[in-house]
Amino acid sequence: MSAARPSNTAIWLRPQAALGRHVIMKTLQAICVAGVLMTGAALSAYAAHAASQPAGQEQPKPNIVFILADDLGYGDVQCLNPQRGKIPTPNLDRLAAAGMVFTDAHSASSVCTPTRYGILTGRYCWRTRLQSGVLTGESKPLIPPQRLTVAKLLARHGYRTACVGKWHLGLEMPELPEGPPAGRSQAWRFDYAGQLRGGPTALGFDWFFGISASLDMWPFAFIENDRFTVPLTVEKQWLRRGPAAADFEAVDVLPTLASKAADFIARHAADAATGRRPLFLYLALTAPHTPIVPSQQWRGRSGLGDYADFVMQTDDAVGQVVTALEKAGLERNTLVIVTSDNGCSPAAGIEQLEKLGHYPSGPLRGYKADIWEGGHRVPFIVRWPERVPAGSRSNQLVCLNDLLATCAELVGDKLPDDAGEDSFSFLPALLQRQPDPARPVREAVVLHSIHGRFAIRQGKWVLALCPGSGGWSRPRDEEAAKKGLPPVQLYDLEADIGQQHNLADKHPQVVTQLRSLLEKYVADGRSTPGKPQRNDVPVEIEKANAPKPVGGR
Repeated sequence: MSAARPSNTAIWLRPQAALGRHVIMKTLQAICVAGVLMTGAALSAYAAHAASQPAGQEQPKPNIVFILADDLGYGDVQCLNPQRGKIPTPNLDRLAAAGMVFTDAHSASSVCTPTRYGILTGRYCWRTRLQSGVLTGESKPLIPPQRLTVAKLLARHGYRTACVGKWHLGLEMPELPEGPPAGRSQAWRFDYAGQLRGGPTALGFDWFFGISASLDMWPFAFIENDRFTVPLTVEKQWLRRGPAAADFEAVDVLPTLASKAADFIARHAADAATGRRPLFLYLALTAPHTPIVPSQQWRGRSGLGDYADFVMQTDDAVGQVVTALEKAGLERNTLVIVTSDNGCSPAAGIEQLEKLGHYPSGPLRGYKADIWEGGHRVPFIVRWPERVPAGSRSNQLVCLNDLLATCAELVGDKLPDDAGEDSFSFLPALLQRQPDPARPVREAVVLHSIHGRFAIRQGKWVLALCPGSGGWSRPRDEEAAKKGLPPVQLYDLEADIGQQHNLADKHPQVVTQLRSLLEKYVADGRSTPGKPQRNDVPVEIEKANAPKPVGGR
């Protein structure tokens, strides 16, 4: 056993208990910070343990739990933002202390749907019909049935697969031949009692429980597998108004999803423990996205408002799932990844939070929807006892798209040319088995904003092909253009993490090199080595005007 690994007997903390214990919170912060700065001696101990294992001994396949928060900012996790973060997140902090923190992890997009597409397919979403914005709750499926997904890959290797939570990748809902009933809106043109096609169970998941899209998008009802669980008979509104189940309430959704995920783990623990059928759980939480609805027991806990309370409740949901793994005896051979689909949304009330001393993006510029770092640099915490050294960190550039290639390497599979075109395995970095730790896991990462603006990151440089935020923050692109700001932005992130100094005019050769690399990735239909592939639609790298996004949030 690694000397650096914390005891399995530690209890997962509920923030409501921790809030009254200032010393405990400070200790958690110290553990996380100290763990992230793990000593060479501890790493050496881990390496010695790994080397002591019998050569050629086959390791059982790990269970995999991938938890995706919705709109959780990089700076919302206390241990990632100890100086400018005020929201207690003891469960996330403990995960970080017990595993590895990737400090330079990115969603491929700064909004929901494109990120989720990339996670499950390992392909940039801008290669599809969705060139900007997001889908809605009534949108057609974005992932075709023939495309390989993480769930399909793992199912081929004996995994029991489950998707719990927010889908937001489209469903084929049957339409009423006669159209909506008299007096009803077009939202009622669907047969909500019929079978839903093209969803999770058509794409490799054995079981699905969740909602069709964001929690503020109708239809407002739970789905199990390919049908709504109860009839939709009324209309409700959370930002948007539409068909709903009579008993569906937004405030109940996060607790329900956490409970369903924990039940899934408990229900199949026996098979997973023996290795007969390991688990893959993709838990896509609906929080802290709008509607910001912390339950009654969490209201007022943070002292910073509803959003901070909701973040605390989200942290607790993560803790419930990890506790379920420990109760089932599965924690030692379970790879747990916790991350977010993009940065914090302005709907959180950022100005007020910052007045109270909490900065949801930490030192980063921008928020959800933007092309700047705060839009897509996300928390990325990994725990896998006995395989990943406790308290370790990686500065490797990684992308959420990399899940597919990582899982393929984990199970000893090779991706075909027409799958995972933009997915690189980060397993060597995770297990610290890189021959040259300084060598990048991936050559570069392409980033995309809500308005379809592109950026490309390689090494310390990031090039954004727009004059403004590319999203919702000011200056927006039209405003930036009117002010005469340069049409492209180049930043040295090693020297300027806050992206305050545009160096495009000082390093034109870097601008040219990065633009050429982006053009190659687009033309080749892939950014990984392999046979060139086709994009689904023509892709415009530079856009004259910001297009109206599909779906909005």
